[in-house]
Amino acid sequence: MDLKTISAIDLAEAIRSKKISSTEAVSSALERLKGVHEAFNAVVSTDAEEALAAAKEVDAAVAASQQLGPLAGVPLAHKDMFDRAGKIPSWGARIRREKPCTEDATPIARLKAAGSIQIAALHMTEFAFGPTGHNYVIGHARNPYDPTRIPGGSSSGSAICVATGVVPAALGSDTAGSLRLPAAACNVTSLKGTWTRVTRAGAMPLSPSLDCIGPIARDVRDLALLFGLIAGHDPRDGFSSRRPVPDYLSLIEQPIDGIRIGVDERLIGEAHLEVQQRLETSLKILEKAGARRISVRFQDWKALDTLGQLLQLPEVASAHGPYMRKRAAEYGPQVRARIEFGHFISAADHQTALRARGTMLSRVLTETFANCDMVILPTFADPLPTIAELDVGGGPQLMAALGRVIFYTRPVNYLGLPALTLPYPRESYLPNGFQLVGRPFDEARMLAVGRAYQKEVPGEVVNIG
Repeated sequence: MDLKTISAIDLAEAIRSKKISSTEAVSSALERLKGVHEAFNAVVSTDAEEALAAAKEVDAAVAASQQLGPLAGVPLAHKDMFDRAGKIPSWGARIRREKPCTEDATPIARLKAAGSIQIAALHMTEFAFGPTGHNYVIGHARNPYDPTRIPGGSSSGSAICVATGVVPAALGSDTAGSLRLPAAACNVTSLKGTWTRVTRAGAMPLSPSLDCIGPIARDVRDLALLFGLIAGHDPRDGFSSRRPVPDYLSLIEQPIDGIRIGVDERLIGEAHLEVQQRLETSLKILEKAGARRISVRFQDWKALDTLGQLLQLPEVASAHGPYMRKRAAEYGPQVRARIEFGHFISAADHQTALRARGTMLSRVLTETFANCDMVILPTFADPLPTIAELDVGGGPQLMAALGRVIFYTRPVNYLGLPALTLPYPRESYLPNGFQLVGRPFDEARMLAVGRAYQKEVPGEVVNIG
C-alpha cells in the first residue's frame, strides 16, 4: 500500500479492514511532512503528539469493532486559518489572536466528527490576502514541481502537502482564487462551492461577501466526500445555506453524456497561447467522455472583476483598520499595500457593487448559462511565473501583477458560483489547470464531470526524491 498516493476514501477503508493501522498512517504522514516542509516551506506547526494519541484511539475502536466515521483514522492537514480549541491560528501573520480559541471552527469540527486526524497547520499567504504563495512574514512557499515557481495562494501549504503525498486532502479557503490557484499550480484538484454552501464559522474572515471554505485533494472522490461533510447549515453562520446537502459521493459516477460545457473563445483568448492549447486538450478529453461543447459569451467579465474588487478591498480594509492604525509596520509589504488601497474605495462604491451582485448573477445565468450546464475557463491566465517575477513587494506594479494572476478566478467569487479546478495533462509542462464554473448549488454534477475527467487524467504525486 502506497500511503503517498492512496485516497482518503481508500485509506479509511484500509484502516477499517485492519490492513493498516491509523497509527501507521499518521506516523508515515508526519515523517513525510518533515521533508516536504524543509524543501517547500509548507507548514506552520505540527500536532504530532495529539495526532498519534488520536490514532491510537481509532485503532482501539477498530479493534473493538465500534462504528466509525467515514474518515476515521485518516491523517489530514489544513490551512492555518481555522480556530482550534486551545490553539492560536497564525493566519500567516505577526498579528493574531491574543488568547487560544475556545472551540473548533465548524468545518474542522465536522471533519473531526467524521474521524479524521489533523497532523499540522499549513502555510498560507499573510491573512489569506494574496494569490501567489508569497509571505513576507513566515517566508514564501515554493512549488514542489519547481521550487523557483509560485505554488499559488493563499492556500499554499494545503496544495503542497496534497501534491507531495503527505495527506490525501486538506482544507483551504477561496476569496478570489485561493483554492483554485494553488490546486492548479501544484497539479491537484479543488472545489470552491457556491457561496454560503459551507459555513465559515471559526474561519479567519477576509471578505465575508466572497469567502468560501473548501477542500483540496488529488482524487475528485475525496473532494466529494469532504465537501459533503463540511457543507450544510450552521447556526454559527447565519449566511450558511439551509438547502439540503446531496450525497455527493453517491452521485459522482452519474454519466456525463450530453452535459453541455460552455466555451467563451473570446475570453479564453486573453490567456497565454500555451494555456489556450492546454485548455483545448482538456476540453477534448471531456468531449470524449460524453460532454458537448457549446459556444457562450460573458458580456461583462472585466466589469465583474471590477465589482469584485469594490466588494473585497473595502471589507478587508475595514477588518484591518484598527491594526493598520497602530501596527502597520508588522504587515508584509504586499498585504499592507493592498489593504491601504482598500481605504480609498468609498462606501458608495462598495454598496453599488453589493447591490449589483444579484443583477449581474441573474444576467450571467440568463445569458451565459442559457444553453449550457457549466462553463470551462483557465485557472491561471499564464504559465506558472517564478517567485522572483512576482516578488514585487508593495511597488506600483503590484496590483497589475496580481490582477493578471486572478483574472479568471476573482469574478467567479463575485458571482458566488461553484468552481471545480482540475489539472491539465502535464506531459512535459509545469503544472497548471482549468476550472469548471457551474450554476448555483450544482456541485454534484460538476464533481461527476471531474470524476469522468480523472479516469482519463488520473491524479499523481510529485516525486521529490
